[in-house]
Amino acid sequence: MSFKLIAKIFLFFSLFFVPRIVHSADKMNTDDSKNKESLKNEIKDYINHHLKDSHDFNFFSFTNEDHEHVYVGIPLPVLLWDNGLKAFSSSKLKHGDGVANIDGDYYKLYHDKIYKTNSNGDIYLDEYDHPTNIHPIDFSLTKGVVSILITCLIMFFIFNSLAKSYRKNDLIAVGMGRFFEPIILYVRDEIAIPNIGHRHYKKYMSYLLTIFFFIWFLNLLGLMPFGINVTGNIAITFSLALLTFIITNITGKRDYWKHIFWMPGVPWPMKIVLAPIELLGVFIKPFSLMIRLYANISAGHIVLMSLIALMFIFKNWIGSTLSFILAFSISIIEILVALLQAYIFTVLSALYFGFASEEHDH
Repeated sequence: MSFKLIAKIFLFFSLFFVPRIVHSADKMNTDDSKNKESLKNEIKDYINHHLKDSHDFNFFSFTNEDHEHVYVGIPLPVLLWDNGLKAFSSSKLKHGDGVANIDGDYYKLYHDKIYKTNSNGDIYLDEYDHPTNIHPIDFSLTKGVVSILITCLIMFFIFNSLAKSYRKNDLIAVGMGRFFEPIILYVRDEIAIPNIGHRHYKKYMSYLLTIFFFIWFLNLLGLMPFGINVTGNIAITFSLALLTFIITNITGKRDYWKHIFWMPGVPWPMKIVLAPIELLGVFIKPFSLMIRLYANISAGHIVLMSLIALMFIFKNWIGSTLSFILAFSISIIEILVALLQAYIFTVLSALYFGFASEEHDH
């Protein structure tokens, strides 16, 4: 990596990523009477907010002269089903500070969820501090959903262009194809064929390539300064793992199921003992896929945001500079982690497909 590229990444990071924590840090610096425990709680709340999905892309915020909190970002459409479809901009929710009046019905954002309320925005809690207000069915385009749609469009554009380029140039890679062709061949030659075999790998290649680039691109989007954390959402990793689980078991051959329920080559009493263990493994494998991707991506975001937050705890030149350098270094490592996690998910999926499609000579 050249010095100019590192400098550009450093400039991008300093201009766009650090201000994302300012909307939490501005209040921290203006009130010197707050103790460190309160400061840590604010940082913790901000990191938790960063990890969750939201109804807008928030770039940064500041407190104006009237002591009002002003948010700068891109609002997204809110779609609620409450005795009919209610559509409005998330800007009307004012990040939970306001009440949206939609045709005489009032809605308020509370802990990242939208509840129906009165004109005063009252949220009623039960003894366990859970809201008792009506929670309409939410079909909103959150930043996670928009990020997934953007990733799908990017993938469609790139690989549709590559396919047309290949047909036009007699299967010779040109342009972007020179970058993506070695990656595609690597997935085929080093992941699919060794784990699945020459006989069956082709029917899984479409899924393996899709899941590899989908996770990789989403992870890269997660490093952008817009607070996107799609693969750090357990609902997303659950869906991806569920796809692998379904494909594995639908395409499983007779030997695959025989190995689970009546393992060959062992005494029949052991077969009875091993059958429930092997059956449990069918569900543990996709569960590990889900947790591994979710935990690694979430941990990376937490560490990165925590290092940035240390700048506002130290409040001195040496400590803040060191925190920034560490945060910048971790952000570079996260670029590699983004690719590594896509690779691991694809390899393990291919391995499970290999188990399912394996056939033994009888």
